[in-house]
Amino acid sequence: MTEQHADTKSALFSRGRKYDHMALLEQIDVTGSIRAAATALGMTYKTAWDAVEAINNMTESPLVERRKGGRDGGGARLTDHGRRLVSTYRRLDEERERVLQQLNNVVDDFDAYYQLIRRFDLKTSARNQFLGKVKTIKQGEISNEVILDIGGDDEIVANITSDSLEHLELKQGTEAYAMIKASWVILTLEHQLKTSARNKLTGKVARCHEGAINTEVIIELNGGKTLAATITNDSAQELDLKPDTQVTALIKASNVILAVAN
Repeated sequence: MTEQHADTKSALFSRGRKYDHMALLEQIDVTGSIRAAATALGMTYKTAWDAVEAINNMTESPLVERRKGGRDGGGARLTDHGRRLVSTYRRLDEERERVLQQLNNVVDDFDAYYQLIRRFDLKTSARNQFLGKVKTIKQGEISNEVILDIGGDDEIVANITSDSLEHLELKQGTEAYAMIKASWVILTLEHQLKTSARNKLTGKVARCHEGAINTEVIIELNGGKTLAATITNDSAQELDLKPDTQVTALIKASNVILAVAN
């Protein structure tokens, strides 16, 4: 390969993503530890944790299992499902690179148009992303209530317009993503509290990360998924949140964004 081709390949195959989730999974498989994997990839431990939780939220069954306690203080390992996913992805990646290189050799300005096409790839700042299937749709004249089954007996209710329902082509059984910003999640210790929030997800606090103003609270839902909430430090102290504290997360249906893959 010439130097020019090497530069072109680098630009073509750059995914514009700081960290490669598949590389993280591979390092966890090698090291048996999220912390060691993070160190090997130059990531912070928190970033690696967040990535693992996001990965598990996007799959029907976990790709990474965490082991608590023991002489070495616990660790992590890939499930069989996780190993098969990584293997399949790497094989697909090799074929993708081969095809892209062939197109780059025969199509004028392929790189420029390829980068333009990639702008349509979904990117979002929402901290919480869940993959699920549409369970029911209750249609109204203006808005519609969509219930998404995200597994483990957990459901997320979204309120979307009729135009959005038609645009997304949602129907019962459709696979869709639910996205929720962490700042839109309200936490309460009153599990029977009557509110107007359509979504009430219960679980236990996995950990809290206190910043200068806000605290990020990670909740392990009863169904196995994780949910992130950002609340003020004052609120976190008032609720006296600690690991294993049982909490209920309240989310308005209008604060849930739905998306589908092309």
